[in-house]
Parts: sequence; C-alpha cells; structure tokens
Amino acid sequence: MAIKSFGTMAVDWEQRTDFDRLRRERLERATRHLEQSELGALLCFDMANIRYITATHIGTWAMDKLIRFCLLTRDGEPIMWDFGSAARHHKLYNPWLGDERSRAGISTLRGSVKGRAESVAEKIRVELEQRGLLAEPVGVDMIELPVLFALQEAGITVVDGQALMQDVRKIKTVDEITLLNTACAMVDSAYDHLYRALRPGIRENDCVALVNKVLYELGSEHVEGVNAISGERCSPHPHVFTDRMLRPGDPAYFDILHAYNGYRTCYYRTFAVGSASRALVDAYKRSRDILDRAIAMIRPGVTTAEVVETFPRAEEFGFPDEEAAFALQYGHGVGLSIWEKPIFSRLVSFDYPEVIEEGMVFALETFWPSSDGWQAARIEEQLVVTADGAEVITRFPAEELLVTAGGQYTVGGPLPPVREVTSNLNNPDLAGAVAASARTEVAGVD
Repeated sequence: MAIKSFGTMAVDWEQRTDFDRLRRERLERATRHLEQSELGALLCFDMANIRYITATHIGTWAMDKLIRFCLLTRDGEPIMWDFGSAARHHKLYNPWLGDERSRAGISTLRGSVKGRAESVAEKIRVELEQRGLLAEPVGVDMIELPVLFALQEAGITVVDGQALMQDVRKIKTVDEITLLNTACAMVDSAYDHLYRALRPGIRENDCVALVNKVLYELGSEHVEGVNAISGERCSPHPHVFTDRMLRPGDPAYFDILHAYNGYRTCYYRTFAVGSASRALVDAYKRSRDILDRAIAMIRPGVTTAEVVETFPRAEEFGFPDEEAAFALQYGHGVGLSIWEKPIFSRLVSFDYPEVIEEGMVFALETFWPSSDGWQAARIEEQLVVTADGAEVITRFPAEELLVTAGGQYTVGGPLPPVREVTSNLNNPDLAGAVAASARTEVAGVD
C-alpha cells in the first residue's frame, strides 16, 4: 500500500494534500500540453476544466449553466470570468489568480440571456489580439451555438479543445491521487452504513438518503448520484433508483458517485438481502472473475485493447452487440469528472487503444445477469496505476457476495445464507425433508 490515507482536514504536523502544489502542477500540465499543441489558447466552459486550470469553484449548482469561462494562453496566466460577486470573492481568496485575472463576465445562461454571446466573443478577441494570437486556433471544450457563431464572427478560429484537456487530465498528480483515495475512503464508510441498514422494508430512496447523509457528514462536496437497484429491477440495469421496497432474497446493487474537493468516485457493490439464490451467487462469481482478470492485466505499457480482450462479448450475456451492452463491462478514468480517459470498452478500445501509464486513475466495472432472468451482479473497483501494476483504492469488501440482514433462527438452526425464496422445494435440505416425510406417510408410520 504505497498510497497513504489521511483525514479530511489540513494539519501542520503531517504532509497531506499540498493544495498549492496541486494548483501549480495542474496549471503546469495544462500549459505544457497547450505549448506542445497547435493551439494558441484554450477557452473552457466546462466546470471541471475551469477548476483544473484556475482552481476556482462556485458550487455544483452551476455545473449545467455554461455561464462561467476561462482562457488559458501560452503564457500560462489564466483569466477567469465569473459572476460579479464570485469574481470579487476570487480576488479576495484566490491570490494565485492575481487581482487582474479574476473578472466579472457571464455567457448566455443556456440561451436565457440575450446579447451575452457577443460579449464573450469580444472579451476573448481582445485578449488574443493583445498577445498576438488572434490568427491562432482556439481550442474550446464545450460551447453553445450562439457563442460559437459570435467567436467566428469576431474572426476567431474555433477548434476542438476537449481532447487536449482529456490528455492533460489523464495522468494524476500525487495530490490528485491523495484526494481520489480520500474520496474512496468516504464511500468505504457509506457502504458500511448501507450494509448494516439493508433489510426488508427499506426502500431504494431510503438507501440513497442514507448514503447522502453519511457522505455529507464526512465532508463530501457533492454527491453526484447514487444508483440503488434491487430485486427484479436488476436485470436489465436501469441506472436510476425508485421507491421500491427491498424484500427477503433480493439482490441489491449500488453505485456511489461523489466528490471530495472536486475529485470523484464511481464505486459499485452488490449485496443479497437476507439470503442469496444460487443463481445470484453464480452471477456474482462470474462478475468478480471478469473484474479480477482485468485488474491482473493492469500495468504501464499494456493497452486498453489488451484489457478488454478479457471482457466477455456482448452476446455472451444477452445483448445483441457491443453498443447495446456499452458500459456494463467497462472502464473509465476518474478525476474531476467520472468519465475521463482512458476508456475500456469492446465497443471502442480495439479501434482506438490507449496505452496505460503510471499515474492514471480509473475504474473497472463488470456486470453479469443471473440465469433466472431477473437478478444480476455489479462490481466496480477504482485503481491507481503504479510503476509495476495497480493499487485498488476502493476497499469495502467485494471478493465474495455479502449477505445482509440474515441469520434468522429456526428450530433447526439458522437459515442458510444461500437459499431460494420462491419455493421451499428448491432448497435441497427442505426438499429432502419433505420427500422423507412423504415416504414415511406412505409406509404408514406416525
């Protein structure tokens, strides 16, 4: 275990996350990649890219607004345009931006504010012209059409900048890895609380509420989502929770996505409520085996194509093709967002393989439907690529299927953890007892 685990606070007596170093190294990586590209500048509207470059944040409510933007040029001095009050706050509390590089300015607020597209374009044009970059292409990560048209009208050549930022962010710094590890540790705790709470009658939305409570109390910045899937909803995977009550013998799997200082988790676990059927046990073993074979492949120099070669084909688990089965046998980078480079999928990795490198952090996730047609198992681990392999940073036990709320006693002892709930005749011990009783009755024995 080379990756250290710390508390969530900053202290003076241990070297934990060095936030000054985090900000400096992220900006250095972005500037270096920009210098090596054919772009003159990067214009970012995506909150994760803005945070990576400027180390500013105004709350997750702004994630879908596309209203804030920053410009990074080859001089490595990013300029941030934000809500006026936020820009003033940045001047007071974000000294790394400097007094002149935190400015008031907003985009169109998803088209609800007129005249702002031209304002954005003019702000960018002025900065590029001052630096002699107006003739150079500008990479943009995501953009509204009115802003795109306004930039083009201002004489700015707009090209794709999203791919460059994916390359910038795919190798994590030491402090990013510490934050990702801490985020996973918080989910370890959430799963322990969830495991103790899972019993008949609790609803999927109750489970979501519990996970949110635990994570926010531990210091989560944002719970992006909690998939809570149970019973017959497990196959096919619906990717959303409901108010369904859990019942004895149910499968239940969860995905917990949250952020600690911006850094995300994507972390599946599967449980059996009270007991597990043989079909679920078999599905879990298959899912775990697929995952373990993939993890064993991970080391620098191996390609994503080589890893997904170990994944089963879509047709093997009930889907007509790889697009229909996308994201069930899967892997993806995790950082300031949950789907980053590298991507592991039989749909794309054979045609577009990526080389695994030291310092990457990604999640590998597997799914297997049970033979009874309604249950399924889902498991996911987050890994840090080391010099000679990988270290798993999702530590809540998943090597075998866990049973919750079991252990009920009968006159013959505790109920077994592996049993069928649809009919007693499907349980070998009970079926044998019934058969023996029938034979006794036939023989006329009281």
